[in-house]
Amino acid sequence: MTGSNQQGNLQDHSDLSHGVCLGFDTRAIHHAFDPAAFSRAVQPPVFLTSTYGFESVAANDAAASHGGRLYAREYNPTTEILEQRLANLEGAEAGLVVTTGMAAFGTLILSLLSQDDELVVHNTLYSNTVAMVEQGLPRFGIKVVPVDLSEPSNLDAAITDKTKLVYFETPVNPLSTILDIAAIAERAHGLNVKVAVDSTFASPALQRPIEHGADIVLHSLTKYINGHGDTLGGALLGDAETLHMLRETGLRYITGATLSPHSAFLILRGLKTLSLRMERHSASALAIARMLEAHPAVAWVSYPFLESRSIARKQMTQGSGMLAFGLHSGFEGARTMLDRLQLVTRAVSLGDTDSLIYHPASILRARQSIRKDAHLIEGVGEDLVRLSVGLEDVSDLIADLRQALQVL
Repeated sequence: MTGSNQQGNLQDHSDLSHGVCLGFDTRAIHHAFDPAAFSRAVQPPVFLTSTYGFESVAANDAAASHGGRLYAREYNPTTEILEQRLANLEGAEAGLVVTTGMAAFGTLILSLLSQDDELVVHNTLYSNTVAMVEQGLPRFGIKVVPVDLSEPSNLDAAITDKTKLVYFETPVNPLSTILDIAAIAERAHGLNVKVAVDSTFASPALQRPIEHGADIVLHSLTKYINGHGDTLGGALLGDAETLHMLRETGLRYITGATLSPHSAFLILRGLKTLSLRMERHSASALAIARMLEAHPAVAWVSYPFLESRSIARKQMTQGSGMLAFGLHSGFEGARTMLDRLQLVTRAVSLGDTDSLIYHPASILRARQSIRKDAHLIEGVGEDLVRLSVGLEDVSDLIADLRQALQVL
């Protein structure tokens, strides 16, 4: 709860709407911040403090007894603006921001699950999430059950009385395939199990899983929501009771993964242009996906808004900037193509203004020299190339990809 001395700081500009719900972009710019409370500053200040003073011992006691704002691990005014704004855009009751997307996953799982509990996941996940569910969670006595959730009825056999959560990504990293949120949520809820969705590839500008039945949404804020490749962050969004528990257990004493106020400021800045950026990312990615689909060197392309993807069009407004493809020339062809690129940057992240390309199998082979157990995740072949389409002129990106594919 917000202390009385901060109530004026976090107004949502509802008085500007005259009873009409404000649009997504307006809320992305204004929600939860009132410049009048900060000497008319248009941008939210960055609060660089590790603790908070109180007017009296009694006030300190009152704050402590009501879960008040005592220490910057659990609360900062800048991060609170970000949490409230993200929750509003996602259609959630509350939000929690942390240092990275992996910190968000760790906070979620280690807060909600205990020894002997079970977690059902889709059989393809982000590689570091795979490491967590394969290597980390079993150490704590948590059983992980991988399931092909492209067929939601598979949940019927996977869920037991020990299952506490179903977790999946859509679009799926790095395949850019789509899972049906509503169908999965309906099955899970019918068996009294909550659903958490990693919606990083889409962002709330394109997809809001809570509207389709999900209980909790996870984002790597590092990616599209920040959008500029200059800071890390993660977010969890959902009902107020669950989010309060994630803050009071996960953040306070399990992970302690507090997002810095400066990072929160940068992410708030990026959030203001999210919708505009996602339109450009999506339009360019669709044009590139169609070019690659027609190219003789390309064996296959996966992009959510290619014509056959009906589920994507049901739950997303556009296809986002992520696509995957494979070449007829396989592993060696992918390496040759990446080395020939002149404009697209070879890098492992995504969602930046710059276009970034990544060949998982090459990185895997390098890692196996120091980690013998490293392996490609389910569904990812040695030919797969992941492309994060940036904001450059799409004609320049297409020309660069064409020349890189020319010799294959």
